[in-house]
Amino acid sequence: MTRLSSLFCLISLCFFTACESGSKSDNSKVKPSPKTGLNISEVNFGTTSDGPAKLYTFSNKNGMQVKLTNYGGIISSILAPDRDGQIADVVLGYDSLASYLAGSPYFGGTIGRYGNRIAKGKFKIDGIEYSIPINNEPNTLHGGNRGFDKRLWEAEMIKTETQVGVELTRTSADMEEGYPGNLQVTVRYLLNNANEISMEYLATTDKKTVVNLTNHCYFNLAGADSGTINNHELQIKASSFTPVDETLIPTGEIRSVEGTPFDFRQATAIGARLEVENEQLKFGGGYDHNFVLDRTSEKLELVASVYESTSGRLMEVLTQEPGLQFYGGNFLDGSNIGKGGKPYEFRTGFCLETQHFPDAPNQADFASTILEPGQTYQTKTVYRFTTK
Repeated sequence: MTRLSSLFCLISLCFFTACESGSKSDNSKVKPSPKTGLNISEVNFGTTSDGPAKLYTFSNKNGMQVKLTNYGGIISSILAPDRDGQIADVVLGYDSLASYLAGSPYFGGTIGRYGNRIAKGKFKIDGIEYSIPINNEPNTLHGGNRGFDKRLWEAEMIKTETQVGVELTRTSADMEEGYPGNLQVTVRYLLNNANEISMEYLATTDKKTVVNLTNHCYFNLAGADSGTINNHELQIKASSFTPVDETLIPTGEIRSVEGTPFDFRQATAIGARLEVENEQLKFGGGYDHNFVLDRTSEKLELVASVYESTSGRLMEVLTQEPGLQFYGGNFLDGSNIGKGGKPYEFRTGFCLETQHFPDAPNQADFASTILEPGQTYQTKTVYRFTTK
């Protein structure tokens, strides 16, 4: 979380919102620029308890395409080319809004107010204890019963000469899900012709609160219906990780990855060490852990990559965040019937969620996630798709 001076925050905020944007339309299409090939369209996607939802499709000149709905800020589809130029959907999700409303393991959602877990649904700010819903017994996960991934956002289409996408905004009211402060949130999802999907997060508050925003896409670079992700080769620039207890709450220790199944400093198949006898793998049912990134600054840095050899797809992760949650799809069990009516089975998708550390509000040695009035929460993550 980048903490900025008031003046710099104001300048950043102005820059953040000053890009040329298209106005919202009724199922109309914004025509592509003949120079850039960038395109965006909007269609109705169904109705929620908060009102009608829209589905936005934005694409670039390379045939890459992103679908995103303003219900939950959910990325429902990413089409990416393989080494032969063949396009496939590389994220898990559903075909309809009804399926997302019926229940989802956070497929593609914009996560907040606090991504990851908070122990026992409690934290303190200035000695005042706040209680938030326990939805992952005995803890709170991804904001509570109705986090940002289950809210309807205001949406504005954006198209410039270099990128295209959607700006999402909402006000998370004081004590929504038990969190203090009226939080003004903006998230921008943008695609460029370098096959980069950027996620820009910005928030301000009128009362001290905790904030930790991320996205929860499940990826399978061979294609969303292509079976296990255990053959994907993962590299994470992290010399340490935060071990957890049996409820998946960090113990507070920062542990070296040296000599453990958590050493991904060199590219390694995700499934290569899953059968190793290891307490942390047992607690997580596999990988579901926060990695402490080897960063040199608060600037955007390349921190991880994943390669899938049959397609040749390579996904790189760049972020300003200090942590990365690697989750290997351990709780997928075939009960989620995905796009095309196909079930998502055990370990058929992985997540790389950029973040501040889990349970940081209760961990004095972790970087603070408190946002105060007059400060601006601002951070950026990029998923870059290439082939080799």
